Amino acid sequence: MGIVLAGRPYHVDPEINHGLPELINSYGIAVLTEDSISHLTNVERPLIVSDQWMYHSRLYAAANYVKSSKNLELIQLNSFGCGLDAVTTDCVNDILSGSGKIYTVLKIDEVSNLGAARIRIRSLISAVKVRNKKGIVPHPISSAYDRELFTKEMKEQKYTVLAPNMSPIHFSMLMPAFSKSGVYFATLPDPDKSAVDVGLKYVNNDACYPSILVTGQLIQELQSGKYDLNNTALAITQTGGGCRATNYIGFIRRALKKAGLEHVPVISISASGIESNPGFKFNYTMLSASLQAVVYGDIFMRCLYRMRPYEEVPGSADALHKKWEKICIESIEKGAKMRTFKKNVREIIREFDALPIKDIKKPRVGVVGEILVKFQPCANNKIVELLEAEGAEAVMPDLSGFLDYAFYNNNYKHEFLGKSKKSAVIADTVIKLLDMYRSTARKELSASKHFSTIPHIQELAEYAKPIVSLGNQTGEGWFLTAEMVELIKNDVPNIVCCQPFGCLPNHIVGKGVIKELRAAYPDANIVAVDYDPGASEVNQLNRIKLMLSTAQKNLTRKEEEVATESSQLEAAVSEIE
Repeated sequence: MGIVLAGRPYHVDPEINHGLPELINSYGIAVLTEDSISHLTNVERPLIVSDQWMYHSRLYAAANYVKSSKNLELIQLNSFGCGLDAVTTDCVNDILSGSGKIYTVLKIDEVSNLGAARIRIRSLISAVKVRNKKGIVPHPISSAYDRELFTKEMKEQKYTVLAPNMSPIHFSMLMPAFSKSGVYFATLPDPDKSAVDVGLKYVNNDACYPSILVTGQLIQELQSGKYDLNNTALAITQTGGGCRATNYIGFIRRALKKAGLEHVPVISISASGIESNPGFKFNYTMLSASLQAVVYGDIFMRCLYRMRPYEEVPGSADALHKKWEKICIESIEKGAKMRTFKKNVREIIREFDALPIKDIKKPRVGVVGEILVKFQPCANNKIVELLEAEGAEAVMPDLSGFLDYAFYNNNYKHEFLGKSKKSAVIADTVIKLLDMYRSTARKELSASKHFSTIPHIQELAEYAKPIVSLGNQTGEGWFLTAEMVELIKNDVPNIVCCQPFGCLPNHIVGKGVIKELRAAYPDANIVAVDYDPGASEVNQLNRIKLMLSTAQKNLTRKEEEVATESSQLEAAVSEIE
């Protein structure tokens, strides 16, 4: 008997694996690495996961070899907080368990006590002996995943497509826009904590909070009894980047299988065409309507959050938002004509700008972070409402900025990573198209009394360069740092950085840059807050309140300094006179 001890490349370090290879050797068992056998076989593809990382591919190949070898077993090592292991452990488990092999995973943390690991290893050895004694022979079966396609027939049958409600303020208009593709997209309600509970039931709990919430919301809707499950499909965006978000689609499909709903197709919505579905295609009307919906949502965030904390008539800002949201949805459903779109944009900004407000000052607090946690009230425990209830004004950067960032990255990839010039030209063309849809908004916001305008992505990139490399492109990447600098430069020095617990990219370009930002901008008042299914809301609230306390002190100090300077100026003028 031999054991393949698989894991991340750094798990070969004896200071990290705590001598597990020697422990296994002590039972008279040979130890191999996954690299030593991964070249001996090929994995049946496609897998249920997005197989996009080199060491992951070797890991799956090693598991594939083990499942067909009667003398080998596999133990996988993972580390606390390494979120992509939620992807790999599920997939390796599928490959081995599906063929009757025993799957064992060991978490390797800073604790050097091998008592628990020793018990798990002995349990594996005993289970293998019992299996051999009973004459049970594992039979390797293919690990290829035959996904359910969304076909043209499904489109003709008027399937209802459910997509997660990532940002209620945008998605109320985005779903009607997506429906211009000829496929009906239902607008889902804002999820609550019960969706998280469903997600925890069906998703690997080492996965990130957004993937648990997204999957939970979709499964909960399917189980609600509202839909004909033989006439319903799901949809999810797929970026293709190194973030776990690329594997949301795999988490969802595995959850469907666990829930007995694997006949429900899942559509991948991807600009790069990662998966094809004959029944769903982009068309100009849908794309135009979607861009309009994104711009409408960005304007509502800028205007609503700016005016609501100061409104003279309670509820007037929300009423104005609801009025215009209805008008915008009707405009999109009727054809999303550009003339109507521009007219709506101008009138929305002007009506919000004219809203009667109180002449008072409140601390302005920017909200940045992982894209779903930032925009989804359920994920961030309704942070905008919390800030306003605590006497502050929330400032939320635009969703369209993230689209800019995703396309703008192709310039760096072309210049430094060997990507074609064509890809950079196409990306810049798309950004110009986005700017065309935002041109009216930029003009009106600049001319307004109360609102700041929409920044250009080139400007944001220059903000980030002194602090992080533009090569930081996983997840929110350098864009998260750029957003914080842009907020500080626009008189929003107070910032809450919302990040899923264990989201490594966001911890690096969010929490990791706070010290440098404070050095560059002494007035910066930034707090990083982790969000997780098991996170303490009291702890989150206390951290935010502490930040707000500092924000209020800084605002009072500035007002006193302005008053002192004003009185000194008046005294000087009087003396001169």
